[in-house]
Amino acid sequence: IVSSNMVGYKATAAVLSTVLASSRAFVPASLGGGQSTTQLSAAETIAFEKVDKRTGKPTGTSFLPVEAVERASKGNPIEKTKLAKDGTSAFVDVYEYAAKIRAGEMTWEEVEKADMNSRLKFVGMLHRDKRTPGQFLMRLKVPNGIVNADQMRFYADCVEKYGEEKGVVDITTRQNIQLRGVKIEDAPDIIDGLHARNQTSFQSALDSVRNMVGHPLAGIDDQEMVDTREICNALNDLVSLDPVTGTRGNPQWGNLPRKFNIAVSGSRDDFAHSHINDIGLVPCAHAETGVMGFNLALGGYMSIKRVAESVPADMWVPADRKSVVALSEAILRIFRDEGGRKDRQKARLMWLVEKYGVEDFKKAVIKEIDSYGRGVKVEDAQPTSTEPFERRELMGVHKQKQKGKSRVGVLVPTGRLSAKECRQIADLADEYSGGEVRLTVEQNIIFPNVDDDKVKALLKEDALGKSSRLKANPGFIEGNVVSCTGAQFCGLALIETKSHAESVAKKLEELVTVDRPIRIHWTGCPNSCGQVQVADIGIMGGPARKLNEETGKMMAVPGCKIFVGGRIGEDAHLAMDPVKSGVPLAEEELVPELVEILKSEFGAVDKKVRKRDKVKSLLGLA
Repeated sequence: IVSSNMVGYKATAAVLSTVLASSRAFVPASLGGGQSTTQLSAAETIAFEKVDKRTGKPTGTSFLPVEAVERASKGNPIEKTKLAKDGTSAFVDVYEYAAKIRAGEMTWEEVEKADMNSRLKFVGMLHRDKRTPGQFLMRLKVPNGIVNADQMRFYADCVEKYGEEKGVVDITTRQNIQLRGVKIEDAPDIIDGLHARNQTSFQSALDSVRNMVGHPLAGIDDQEMVDTREICNALNDLVSLDPVTGTRGNPQWGNLPRKFNIAVSGSRDDFAHSHINDIGLVPCAHAETGVMGFNLALGGYMSIKRVAESVPADMWVPADRKSVVALSEAILRIFRDEGGRKDRQKARLMWLVEKYGVEDFKKAVIKEIDSYGRGVKVEDAQPTSTEPFERRELMGVHKQKQKGKSRVGVLVPTGRLSAKECRQIADLADEYSGGEVRLTVEQNIIFPNVDDDKVKALLKEDALGKSSRLKANPGFIEGNVVSCTGAQFCGLALIETKSHAESVAKKLEELVTVDRPIRIHWTGCPNSCGQVQVADIGIMGGPARKLNEETGKMMAVPGCKIFVGGRIGEDAHLAMDPVKSGVPLAEEELVPELVEILKSEFGAVDKKVRKRDKVKSLLGLA
C-alpha cells in the first residue's frame, strides 16, 4: 500500500483542533476516534465513521453539521452510500483490490459493486461498465491546464498496454486529462506515478471540486489582466491537498452535495468560460484604486434537467491568493453544509443561491469570510470596461509579450490522443517550448515560449504535417470542434460523437468557406458534457426517424438536435432551445443541414473548386 497517503494524523484531537482553528470550515464535527452517533431525535440516530482507521484521517462526513447529516440520511442513494462508506479513503481500497487481483485472490467482477461504480470515483476512477467492463476512465487534476513533456510521456505509458482503441488519452473541456482503459490492478502504479510528478487523480469525480480552469495564456499574454497560475494551484491545493499530512486527498471537501466547478479568467477573452461554472472569477480593476481583482459570478452549470447561466453575485475581491482562496472556501463551506442532498438534479450551487436570493447569499458569504479573521475584504462588484474588445484566437502562431517569443496553438481533433501522439507532443515540447504544454477548454494544445526563429522549424515537423491529425493551421471549422466522450465509452450517450465530429468537420471544410472561426460542439446526451449551448452550432444526440425504402415504414435511427447561436467571451449567451430536432445522424442527412445553417447564419459560401480537382472528382481520382 502506498505510504505517501497512509500518513496518519499525528496530532492529538486537541492539537489538531488548534492546527485547524484558523479555518472554521476545516474543523470536523468531532475530532475523537471511532464511530460517531449523531442524535437526531428520541427515536433515531445515525452512525458513521469519524476517522478512517486505515488512514488516520477524518472522514468527509465528520465535517458536516448534524443537520446536513440528517438530510443526507434521508437523501438520494448516493448520499446514503457516502454515509455508509466514506469516499475519502477509497484510494486504500484501490491498492488493496489491486494487490488481490495481482495475486490471483480475486477478479474485478468480485469488487464490491458500490465501490466499482460509485465510490472509486473519489479516486478519479469511473467504471465504464456498459462499454468496457472492468476498465476505467481515470480523471486527473491539471490546474490551469499546464502539463510538461515528462507527464505527457507518462500518460502514454499508462494507456499504451490497453491497445489503440481503448488505451487513449483525452483532453477535456476543463483543460484536463483523462486516461482511458485503466484496470484496477494497474491503478496504484499510475497513482504513484502521478504523485511523483506533482499531479493527482484524487477527488476529481463524483461529488468533488473539479479541475481548476484558468487562462491558457497565463504569463505570456500582452493583454493579460491576471496571471491565473498561482491562483489555480492554490485553489487546487485547497480542495485536494490535506494541510495536516501534506498528502493528496482533503477530507474537508470529501462529502459535497454535488460536483463543483471553478473557473478563473485572466483576460477579457474569458477563455475559461466563467459563465458556465459554479464559481466564475472575472478579472476587473477596482474603479477607484485601480487594484486588479475579480468580479464574482455564481451558479452556472449544465445537466440533463437544467442548463443555467451564472448570475452576477455583486462581489469583488482583489486578485491575490489570500482573497480568492478565502472567497472560494467560504462558498464551498456554505454549499457543503447547506446544499441539497435529496434530489441530485436540484443539488448544484445555483439552487442554493436561488433559495437564499443573491443579496442574502452575498451576506452569508461575507459573514463566513469575516469569521476566518484573515483580513479579506469583499466589496461590491466593480464596473467592467466598455471599450470595444475582440476575442482573440488560440490556434496558430501569435506573438507573446516576451520579446522574441511566440505561442503556437495546435489542433487536437476532439481532444483525442493516441499514445504515439502524446509522445510526439512531448518531443515537440522538449525541442521548442521548454517542455511545457498548455491545454485549452476547446480540447487543443498550445506550445508557449517558442523562439521566433524556431517557429518555422516547428511548423515543418512531421508530427504537424499533412499526414498527421495534429495541425497548427487548421481551418476555421475543424479547428473549433469540441466533443464529449460519446457512445464509444459512455453508457449515457445516445450517439457516437468524436468520430462523427472529426469526420463531419473535414467534410464541411471541403464544402464551404467561412470568414471566421465557427465553433461546433457535439454532445451525446442532454447532460451536455460537450457544452452545446455555448457553441455557434451545437449537436446533441437524440431520437430520429428515417424512411426505410424497403418496408416503406419510418424506422428509428441515431439522430440529433441542433442548437444555434451560443456565445462565449464578454457577451456570453447560452442557446437553450434547439432549432432543429430529429435530424438523422447519417452524414448524407446531417451535413446538408449544417451547410444550410452555415450559409444562412454565418455567411458561409460554397468552396471554390479548382478545375483540375473537378476533373479528378469526375474521374473518381479525388
